Amino acid sequence: MRYFLLILVGFLSLSQTGLADDSFKVWAYNLRYASNSKPNAWPDRLPVMASLINEKKPDIIGTQEGKFYQLKELNKKIPEYTWFGTGRDGGSRGEFMAIFYKANRFEIMKYDHFWLSDTPDVIASATWGHSNRRMVTWILFRDKNTNKQFYFWNTHFDHRVQPAREKSAILINKKVRELKTNLPILLVGDFNATAKMNKAYDTLVNDGGFTDTLLSATKAINSEWNTMNGFRPTQKGTRRIDWVLSKGPVKTSEAEIVLYDDSKQYPSDHQPVSATIKLD
Repeated sequence: MRYFLLILVGFLSLSQTGLADDSFKVWAYNLRYASNSKPNAWPDRLPVMASLINEKKPDIIGTQEGKFYQLKELNKKIPEYTWFGTGRDGGSRGEFMAIFYKANRFEIMKYDHFWLSDTPDVIASATWGHSNRRMVTWILFRDKNTNKQFYFWNTHFDHRVQPAREKSAILINKKVRELKTNLPILLVGDFNATAKMNKAYDTLVNDGGFTDTLLSATKAINSEWNTMNGFRPTQKGTRRIDWVLSKGPVKTSEAEIVLYDDSKQYPSDHQPVSATIKLD
């Protein structure tokens, strides 16, 4: 009987610390590039953003627009995380599709980057009429809690050129097929395209076989809200341009557009989009 009680106490302790739960929370979050121009200067936004992340505790965050020094400053405020990425202009230059993750939970097995162009292996390439370089950073993670592996892809589609967005979605589908994998794939990003109302979305979901976690989740929170706030109170509407998509053996128990509205200081002009994932 004493042996049984010890096992039970151990199990309850694991449950209370979260270690017995093999689900994890991922975010898509456009950080808004760093600027010292007021209002909404980066030095003012940084502590608010760090407080939000430390409060909500996502396990993996796919970020967009972060500059090298900006990401380093954020990481100092959220020391529980490690981050990985490269600048879209090469090396430490330009904006990053940086991926923050909890290194005590996840291990990088493989990684790569490619650019959204006709020459995806050419650093900083852009061939579809878009002036800003656009790219994908991806990681093959191993979950130390379960020993299961999964891909986490992070991107940012062009904000002006619709053909570039459509070609970006086609290229991502092609690159995913080239993996020749049955492992789960999570694709997050700022797609600059309205969910269910843009061909880029249709290409990924209908042609590529991705699932929109906000629609497939057992529980969806704030799904009727925009994901871009423009540093103003978030509105209900159809402008859901930040997504967490999944493919393969994945279940989503909860998905949420995280509404953070504070007229004193918004952390970003986007709201984080969250999905709580369990790998089958």
